[in-house]
Amino acid sequence: MNTKITFYIARHGKTMMNTLDKVQGWCDSPLTKEGIDVARYLGYGLSDIEFRSAYCSDLRRTRQTIQIILGAKGQDDIPITELSGLREACFGSFEADFNHFMWNSAALYLHHTSTESMIKAIMEKEISYREVLDAIKTLDKMGMAESFSQVEARTQESLLEIAKKEEQNGDVNILVVSHGMSILAMLLGIGGDRLFTKTLDNAAVCKVIYQNGQFSVESMGDMSYVEKGKKEGTK
Repeated sequence: MNTKITFYIARHGKTMMNTLDKVQGWCDSPLTKEGIDVARYLGYGLSDIEFRSAYCSDLRRTRQTIQIILGAKGQDDIPITELSGLREACFGSFEADFNHFMWNSAALYLHHTSTESMIKAIMEKEISYREVLDAIKTLDKMGMAESFSQVEARTQESLLEIAKKEEQNGDVNILVVSHGMSILAMLLGIGGDRLFTKTLDNAAVCKVIYQNGQFSVESMGDMSYVEKGKKEGTK
């Protein structure tokens, strides 16, 4: 089957816990005004792209984001499917704690002097997010935190499930809203690593093609749709 599925995979808008710099994996919080605005700008920026279906995680921040995006682009009548496999990584006992505590704990475990040092090492490909997430799992006192492989497996399984379902009906554009770490776990191992140069901002878009049974990552962390929509929305 030569059907072409084009995925536009976006991170959710900024939330209350993002603003408070709190760890937000399976914990959840609503979008802030800034988060609502950036989701709306993304919707405007995607106005030229017609989506047939939309998917998000079962956490409300992605549902809220995808509804705003579709509303802004005039496609709020298309179905939205929630998949638990698209949910953010679980960070166990670090959930709702301050981000700097979790990331600094992982940095020290990986023999880095600071979070900044660890992030720099990730960007320079000296270490990977796989090692970082696995360190958080090791340090988690609740035994609930997920390893990178666990998040990778469930997110990729969800992406494949969507692709297999949608390819039955011909070429299509699909909107997916998920989370920062889960999107990285989903895409880095299937080609996203060569395009990954910075962490994913809220409402950043990753473009992925599925054709002939193969995924190819076209872009990572693209904020041009938001910038385009912001110009449109402020005219």
